[in-house]
Amino acid sequence: MEAVPRRQSGGAIPRLLVVGAFGLVALLGAAGTGVAAPPPPPNPSDSEIDASRAEANARAGEVGQLTNQLAAAESKLSELQADVELKMEEANKALVDMQTAQDAAGQARLDAEAARRESDAAVGAIEIARQNLDRFIAGSYQQGSTIGSMSAYIGSDSPKDLLARAQMLNAVGGSQLHALEEMRRAQAEKANKDAAARKALEIAEQKQAAAERAKGTADAAQAAAVHAQESQQSQAAQLEANKQSVEQRLFQAQEKVSGLQGQRQRYQDWLAQKQREDEERARQAALAAAASQGNQGGGGNNDPAPPPRGRPSAPAGASVEAVIARAMSQLGLPYAWGGGNASGPTRGIRDGGVADRFGDYRKIGFDCSGLMIYAFAGVRSLPHYSGYQYHAGRKVPLSQMRRGDMLFWGGGGGIHHVALYLGNGQMVEAPQSGSVVKVSPVRYGGIMPYATRLIG
Repeated sequence: MEAVPRRQSGGAIPRLLVVGAFGLVALLGAAGTGVAAPPPPPNPSDSEIDASRAEANARAGEVGQLTNQLAAAESKLSELQADVELKMEEANKALVDMQTAQDAAGQARLDAEAARRESDAAVGAIEIARQNLDRFIAGSYQQGSTIGSMSAYIGSDSPKDLLARAQMLNAVGGSQLHALEEMRRAQAEKANKDAAARKALEIAEQKQAAAERAKGTADAAQAAAVHAQESQQSQAAQLEANKQSVEQRLFQAQEKVSGLQGQRQRYQDWLAQKQREDEERARQAALAAAASQGNQGGGGNNDPAPPPRGRPSAPAGASVEAVIARAMSQLGLPYAWGGGNASGPTRGIRDGGVADRFGDYRKIGFDCSGLMIYAFAGVRSLPHYSGYQYHAGRKVPLSQMRRGDMLFWGGGGGIHHVALYLGNGQMVEAPQSGSVVKVSPVRYGGIMPYATRLIG
C-alpha cells in the first residue's frame, strides 16, 4: 500500500523493551564494528582504461581496413576467375579450330594425291593410245594402205571389196583419232583437277598453320590468366590471415578493456558496500547511545524500538538484473508503511489507521514505493509516492511489458500500489501491512494500462 506522510502521535514504550533493545543494539553494534572490511579490489586508473580502449579502437580500425582490402582482393579474384574461364573457352575454341584445320588439310592431301594419280593415269593412257595409233599407221603404211592414200585401195578384186576396204580404213582411223582426242581432253581435265587439288592443299595447310598459331596464343593467354588468378588467391589468403591475426588482437584488446572496466565496477561496488557498512555502524552506534541515555533517564520513552540488523543487499546498479537482484535481496522483510529509502529498509511511520493497528511504526521494512526507491537506487532517485513514480519513466502498454518494468494499480482516485515485474507473470512487491516483501503472480484487477520503464 502507498505511504503518505502523517504526523506521528506519541506512545509509551515499555521500559523492558528499551532495555532489551539496548542490549540487542549493543551486541549487534559490537558485531558490526568487529567485522573487518574486505580489502579493496584493484582500481585501474582512467589513463589505463583510456589507453586500453584506444588500443581496441585502433585494432578495430585496422580490422576495418583489412576487411575493405580483403573485399577488394576477393572482387579482383572473382574478375580473374571469370577471365580464366573465358581464356579456357577461347583455348577450347582454338583447339577445335586446329583439329578442324588439320582434318581439312589431311583430306586436301588425300584429294591432291588422288588427282595426281588420275592425271598421271590419263597421261599414261594417252601415251598408250598414241603408240597404238602410231603402230596402226605404220602397219597400214607398210601394207600400202595408208589412211587417205590411193595405195590403200589398189588390189581390190571388185568395187564391193574396194568399198569395204575404204569403210574399214575410215572406221579404224576415225576410232583411233576419236579415242586419242577423248584421252587428250581427259588429260586436260585431270591436269586441271590436279592443279585445283594442289591449290586446295596449299590453302588447307595455311589454315592449319594459322590454327596452330591461334592455339598456341590461346594456351599462352590461358596460362597467364591462371597465373594471375593463383597470384591473387595467394594475396587474398595473406590478407585473410592478416585479418584473422588483427581480429584476435582486437578480441584481446576488447577483453582487456572489459577486464579493466570490470575491475573498476567491482571497486565502485566495494566502495558503495563499504559506505553502507560505515553508515550502518554509525546508525547502530547512534541507536546504542540513544538507548543508553533512555535507560539512564528511566521512565517512559516515545522513541520507537531499534530495528533488527538488516540483511546484506545486492549492490546498486544500472542494469535490469541489478535492479531485480536488489529488490529480491529484501524478500521476507516486513511491510512497513512509509518505510524504505535508497540505502535500505527504514522504520515505518504512523498513519492513524490500518498501519498503526499492525504496528508498522515499530517495524523496519518497506512499503511498495519504498521498495522501488531502493531497487532503482543505481538508476535514478525516485520520490516516495507511487503516483509520481508512475510518471518517472517511459510508458509502455502492458502487452509489451518486460522484466524490470514497474506495474501500477489505481483508478479514478489515483494510484495506490506499485510492484516490479520479473517476467513470466511474476512480480516482487511489498503488498500491505501485516505482510512481507514477496514474489506474487501479477494481479490484473485494477492494474493500470501502462507499465513504466526506467531502463532501456
